[in-house]
Amino acid sequence: MAARHRRLLLLDSVFNVMWSGGLALTPAVIGQAINTGLVAKDQTALVRWGLVVVGLGIATALSALLVECLELRLKVEPAYETMRLVTRKACELGTTVDRKSSAGDLVTVGVSDISLIGQTLEVGARGVGGAVAFVVVATLMLVASWQVGLLVLIAVPAILFVTTRLARTLRSRQSRLRTQQRELTDQAVDIVRGLRVLRGIGGEELFSGRYRDGSQRLRSVALKQARASAFLGAARTFLPSLLLAGVVALAAELVLTEQLSAGQMVAFYGYATYLVVPINRITFAVSKAMQGHVAAANVIRLLRTEPDVGPGPESGAVPGTGVLADPDSGLRVPAGGLTAVVCSAGESAALADRLGRYVESGATYAGQPLAGLPLAGVRERILVTTADEHLFAGALRRELNPAGRPDGSGSDDQLWAAVDAAAARDIVEAMPERLDTQVAAGGREFSGGQQQRLRLARALMADPEVLVLVDPTSAVDANTESRMAEGMERLRRGRATVVFTTSVLLLHRADHVVLVLDGTVAAEGSHESLMADARYRSLVERWTAAV
Repeated sequence: MAARHRRLLLLDSVFNVMWSGGLALTPAVIGQAINTGLVAKDQTALVRWGLVVVGLGIATALSALLVECLELRLKVEPAYETMRLVTRKACELGTTVDRKSSAGDLVTVGVSDISLIGQTLEVGARGVGGAVAFVVVATLMLVASWQVGLLVLIAVPAILFVTTRLARTLRSRQSRLRTQQRELTDQAVDIVRGLRVLRGIGGEELFSGRYRDGSQRLRSVALKQARASAFLGAARTFLPSLLLAGVVALAAELVLTEQLSAGQMVAFYGYATYLVVPINRITFAVSKAMQGHVAAANVIRLLRTEPDVGPGPESGAVPGTGVLADPDSGLRVPAGGLTAVVCSAGESAALADRLGRYVESGATYAGQPLAGLPLAGVRERILVTTADEHLFAGALRRELNPAGRPDGSGSDDQLWAAVDAAAARDIVEAMPERLDTQVAAGGREFSGGQQQRLRLARALMADPEVLVLVDPTSAVDANTESRMAEGMERLRRGRATVVFTTSVLLLHRADHVVLVLDGTVAAEGSHESLMADARYRSLVERWTAAV
């Protein structure tokens, strides 16, 4: 990111040097005005040096103005570009994000790491300006008095050593704090997602206690980080002030022994006062660089994450219709009709991922390997919808039909047909502005069953060639489930639909039922014929008992 903004960094460094150099030279110019003007009683020299002070002040002020403008760009532009890179990468990864990055990682990157990268570049040029200013001041002091100059050359590296050590401690504790924050954020997200389930099984108090314990651990780590930050801040203030006192005391003694003039004494006081600025800039830049290093490592870790599946060929036609098959399990989905798959929850997720090409596998569509087809075309033809798909914030109409139909259509009549098929009309009509109602992120205003019906309406509205549904009716009552099954069968007639379920209401309506055990097809046929199989019957009756 620094390389991409090297021109801005170079300009900012130049103007920072001009700004810092102007401030550093001001005490020397004032000292000359006192020596050649006031002490020598030369009015012309006093006016001449006075004008130099004014000119130096104007140049310094203009440099400071340009520095502020450039630093604002250095703070905002890299942060914005990093945000774009992270967003683009998240879109490229798709569901891989959930598998390879936790919610805490993403929250930390989005909330703090991106802004820290911009802040690090912002203060980098200040450190350069501070270093140049220190060299200028140290040179002027050495020329005027080697004793005072030597004191500065010894003290400043010592101050930088101490503050750098403290900054390293702070960086280590910040890294531990970030890790703890991610873990607690993950825990909070899991609790929120499963709150209804936790309440249903009486586990709310248990997980609340775990969260409190994690919160206390985070508090302990945060206090240690705050102490390290406080020590660094105190050192950045106290040590330069101590150097100021030492420089002034030594310069005063040299004046008393007539080794320094009154003007040089004033200049040295100005030098010593000003030295606090470059030292603080250098130490602040080092401290921010430590934080930026941790933030950049988090962002780079995310950007280096590879998707589970490649994009496939850039060109090539995806067949319009055909059999969707998974050779690993032996599952075959015919081009039309409703196919129900009965298996365990873990197997249904793995099979759905293979059928939708969310993981690399030997799955084929119309006889062609999915891995050999353009990924965008596969996504258009085959849609996988699970029970935890996200509902986004915005108008409900836009949420149920986010990208329009593949054929460019998507009228209100078609949208209402999808809503009716998902038995969701009562939900929409209960909203203040119906389809134009703004909904919250995650559909927080809806119950679990209502969210499930809206997800199904969205999937039906997409109208893909093959629709893969994982437990689409697990959170609704039997009457609603029956209406959803009837509507799905009606709206998807002539299109391939795969439903992973153990619901008798859906199995009764299926054209073909497949039993998958231990990852392979164990039996297939109609629901009625498979009820003679004890393995099939045990899975179905387990669902019936749960209902």
